[in-house]
Amino acid sequence: MPGMSPSIDPQADEPTLSVRTVWISDLHLGTPGCQAQALLDFLRDVECETLYLVGDIIDGWQLRRSWYWPQAHNDVVQKLLRKARKGTRVIFIPGNHDEFARKYVAHNFGGVDVMDEAIHVTADGRKLWITHGDLYDGVIQCARWLAIAGDLAYEFTLKVNRWFNRVRAKCGLPYWSLSRYLKHKVKRAVSYINEFENAVAREAKKRGAQGVVCGHIHHAEIREIDGVLYCNDGDWVESLTALVEHHDGRLEIIDRGEFAALPGMLPAAKAAPVRLPVVLPQPAPAPAAVRAFYETIS
Repeated sequence: MPGMSPSIDPQADEPTLSVRTVWISDLHLGTPGCQAQALLDFLRDVECETLYLVGDIIDGWQLRRSWYWPQAHNDVVQKLLRKARKGTRVIFIPGNHDEFARKYVAHNFGGVDVMDEAIHVTADGRKLWITHGDLYDGVIQCARWLAIAGDLAYEFTLKVNRWFNRVRAKCGLPYWSLSRYLKHKVKRAVSYINEFENAVAREAKKRGAQGVVCGHIHHAEIREIDGVLYCNDGDWVESLTALVEHHDGRLEIIDRGEFAALPGMLPAAKAAPVRLPVVLPQPAPAPAAVRAFYETIS
């Protein structure tokens, strides 16, 4: 919001959206591309019973190459821990960028359960399988070097994107995501996304679930694939999206893309979030875990 400093008071909470469940993923804390301020605004605005962190919360790949951890990223971690202390069930399912946390599966740190995967039962009784999704990405599993090369190329694209948007900002134009545009336009990228979506939907069906919630590909969507409800909660680098379940079991994607900002720029003025509604299926008690990795960064 105008006039807000990069570091906020994690204690200030004024929820304006009450939902049953929230799924967020691909925050990529520890990278310049993470839209931490917009994420903090969202976490302050939303109140929920269960919060799923669906992988790539902290970008270990990037932090190993170069340390980057501004105050706003620390504020995000503190906000998540505070939600856990105040009674929200917080479940962390590690992804490929924070795979270091997989050794803490079945642990609980600061009220955050670490799990390999989870089953969530919606208010109207549908069973959803929750996974980051990288284990069903052929590139990650079969050619890790290619995935790392792709990550470097993606990082470069985001740098170009930040420069490009500085120019757009000087011209009075809104934020625009180059990488998001390329994903939608490049044929191979579109094919990769479709293959990934089909793979996780098939796996959900094998597990007897009516739907799947994942992240990984930074492409928010809710659609049916061969009778399976496929839900991707997007990311907080490009699209700034989250998946929420309302108290009646209805699911929708919350799009906070209007809050995208460059380092040093003021966030956009607050406006009503754009919502992409779809009906869906209360958090089933997920297996109790043991301590989570957040103490490793405190």
